[in-house]
Amino acid sequence: MSAGGAGRSVSFTHAICRVPASSVVDGLRAEDRGAPDADAFRGEHAAYVAALEAAGVSVTVLDPMEDFPDSVFVEDPALVLDGVAIVLRPGAPSRAGEAAALRPALERHCAGVLDLGAGFVDGGDILCTDDRVMVGLSARTDREGVAALAPLVARFGYALQIVDTPPEILHFKTECGLLEPDTVLATPRLAATGCFGDMRVIETVPGEEAAANAIAVNGRIFLSAGHPATAERLRKAGFAVVELATRQAALVDGGLSCMSLRYSLGGV
Repeated sequence: MSAGGAGRSVSFTHAICRVPASSVVDGLRAEDRGAPDADAFRGEHAAYVAALEAAGVSVTVLDPMEDFPDSVFVEDPALVLDGVAIVLRPGAPSRAGEAAALRPALERHCAGVLDLGAGFVDGGDILCTDDRVMVGLSARTDREGVAALAPLVARFGYALQIVDTPPEILHFKTECGLLEPDTVLATPRLAATGCFGDMRVIETVPGEEAAANAIAVNGRIFLSAGHPATAERLRKAGFAVVELATRQAALVDGGLSCMSLRYSLGGV
């Protein structure tokens, strides 16, 4: 993270992750490029957890849930703001039970738990800055869900901004990631929509659009491996880049942000 980037949106004390289930081979995917290898996925996931811990994050790793092939992607059924969890309502029917299954862990590890209550919102459609919660409408996040979310995030001092995600993009964060509270990494396609307003935008290099789903963690930028030109662009901009393998997650439309709920307890 370059100078001046500290903030509640990029600094974390805790994270919740879940080990990939063997059933992840049946996970959702927009394009079938083959099933992930469950053992290889668990290896990538372990390296991801280790990278969080190396960045100073205390990580709780939950057991796999075989009944939910996509349950490794713990970000989608919940959002955590200032240590308080908001249980969301994932839009894919096969993931409808994940939120309820995650709730007991949220009650144990977070400072409080709230419920969305109406509509559908996937965590993969939510990008949080220090003062704003940006929510992209998608096939899995609807206006009713966003309307229910707005007063919940307002409790923590966040304004909610609705983004009309281009229809060909699965999740808003499929093509963007926060680098600093006022800086994002985004694909040229998403950046061209103007949704980021006056934020600084660093674009992925053409052909490396999958790098956009990066996450900032305590002064480090986690970037999916295999995107050397974008990694170099970020390093030249002053960011400390940690490259992590996400090949297995990508086969079921997952990435770096999806595999953890990152939050802080007791200040940062």
